[in-house]
Amino acid sequence: MKKLLLLAGLALWCSITFAQAPQDTSYVRDHYTKMETYITMRDGKRLFTSIYLPKDQSKKYPILMTRTPYTVAPYGANAYKRSLGQNNFLEKEGFIFVYQDVRGKWMSEGDFVDVRPNIDNKKSKKDIDESSDTYDTIDWLVKNLPNNNGKVGIEGISYPGFYSTASLPNAHPALKAVSPQAPVTDWFIGDDFHHNGALFQMDAFAFITFFGVPRPKPITPAEFKNGIKSKVTDNYKFYLDLGALPNYKKNYFGDSVKFWDDMMAHPTYDKFWQDMNIRPHLKNITPATMVVGGFFDAEDCFGALHVYKALEEQNPATHNNMLVMGPWFHGGWERGEGQFFGDQDFGSKTSLWFQENVELPFFKYYLKGEGEMALPKATVFISGSNEWKKFNEWPPKNTVEKTLYFQPNGKLSFDAPNAFDSFDEYVSDPNSPVPYQDGIQAHRTREYMLDDQRFASRRPDVKVYQTDALTDDITLTGPVIADLLTSTSGTDADYVVKVIDVFPDDYPNPTPNPKNVTLAGYQMLVRGEIFRGKFRNSFEKPEPFVPGKVTEVKYNLPDVAHTFRKGHRIMIQVQNTWFPLVDRNPQQFEDINQAKDADFQKATIRIYHDATNKSSVKVTVLQ
Repeated sequence: MKKLLLLAGLALWCSITFAQAPQDTSYVRDHYTKMETYITMRDGKRLFTSIYLPKDQSKKYPILMTRTPYTVAPYGANAYKRSLGQNNFLEKEGFIFVYQDVRGKWMSEGDFVDVRPNIDNKKSKKDIDESSDTYDTIDWLVKNLPNNNGKVGIEGISYPGFYSTASLPNAHPALKAVSPQAPVTDWFIGDDFHHNGALFQMDAFAFITFFGVPRPKPITPAEFKNGIKSKVTDNYKFYLDLGALPNYKKNYFGDSVKFWDDMMAHPTYDKFWQDMNIRPHLKNITPATMVVGGFFDAEDCFGALHVYKALEEQNPATHNNMLVMGPWFHGGWERGEGQFFGDQDFGSKTSLWFQENVELPFFKYYLKGEGEMALPKATVFISGSNEWKKFNEWPPKNTVEKTLYFQPNGKLSFDAPNAFDSFDEYVSDPNSPVPYQDGIQAHRTREYMLDDQRFASRRPDVKVYQTDALTDDITLTGPVIADLLTSTSGTDADYVVKVIDVFPDDYPNPTPNPKNVTLAGYQMLVRGEIFRGKFRNSFEKPEPFVPGKVTEVKYNLPDVAHTFRKGHRIMIQVQNTWFPLVDRNPQQFEDINQAKDADFQKATIRIYHDATNKSSVKVTVLQ
């Protein structure tokens, strides 16, 4: 179950803590005193809070807090965490560390609501949200904890990243610094459960089979025995055999998982999903913010980029808002050293560098008044060239937008096509979908985000376009926009666009090479994203395709920061299934959440690349 939770993002914060922790609790016990308490919210509900106070009382300390739905374990005044904070630099620096079970989770009272909507205009004490719970908690802490300096910081990764973001609207005056890291932000458009309306079924299934099961009363993890069991040895076969989405409820969930039922009842971007989006509420923000994310984060890359963007666009230029993006998987900046991921070597210990040179100085400056705030607006790692870059804004100004046009015969060029009536045609079969990764896996891997794509390029239902070998380095920093001119014989279709770095055929293998990787000709995934075609004009009001009619499908992929080196090639792959990462589209216009097994049909797809219908991918090139 632990592996399942990690892959789905469950208990991520706890796993980060344990991954970096010493083998025992001796350091924490020697330097901190633990206390546990209930803090009463304005509506009377009590939230369980675990507090670690520095034993050295010769100075006052700021408070560094994480609010989590994944438990503050271990429970008991004499049961200590093996490490405090998200990394050892913070633990050694010295803060009052506070952990809180959010409302309705584990030992806290009240009802839990997934990504609880923010209430801007609260009219009574019954109008509560995560912002008010954070406010009430901070108010109690600064008034009751001994030897605190009256300043509070908040950080968290993934779901705790959402609670960090939610602390910002109408923040308590003592809240001075907040770091939302890979924050859950929009569960229909780009994070975790959906991307552009397409269900990421593996993550949803793994998450809900544990996290979605209700707990009858305040309870510790040791007492909780109600996870839904499943046995998966080959995820491709498991999900193909499971079939249409109604079978998930029939075979596994029954009536026990409310959020699955809610999700299935809301197949479009309606009020249910819109209310969960915290971004419109990020206005008039007073705490300094540092948003952190990973370019190879399978769960919440979208959240990091778009929380930062919302803060930039909706607050004055004087607001201290920063972005850090590195070559990391979900939470990778706090797990391990950050030099290697998958088959790639990034040339330095990127995670340790971030912890010591960015995260620690941020909290020291805003919570302790120590050091200088010399951090730039955006600190970004460029993969390929493997270097940190500092920018005054993100995306950077010194860029130019260029267009990579699809060409006949699998070519890709910055020159527009001039052919007449040119297209590629193939059959997309949802009953034989394109795998998201080579080989056999039991659960969704994190490495798929930058893994070798040669397995996919060999399939007839994946269209491949690539440039000639580059004569100079090309660095992409910022948005990637897919603009497909396409047709289908069906009335709906998904589209997956992948941007790939093709290594030269004489590229040397790594030394040492314990995994026996062949990097010669390697097709490294730089960015891939799916779009459910019926939402091409509106996520609220889907529209069918007209069979055989040339139709534009245009959408944004998450930003990239990557250098394609001289001698490499840029490749674009286009396909219509990405399985079992994403649920299958029946390729006929219907509510897919209610589809039947018999509904999945083959469709003939065309991708056009002529003088009239110019399929392309727009990129932002650093000058």
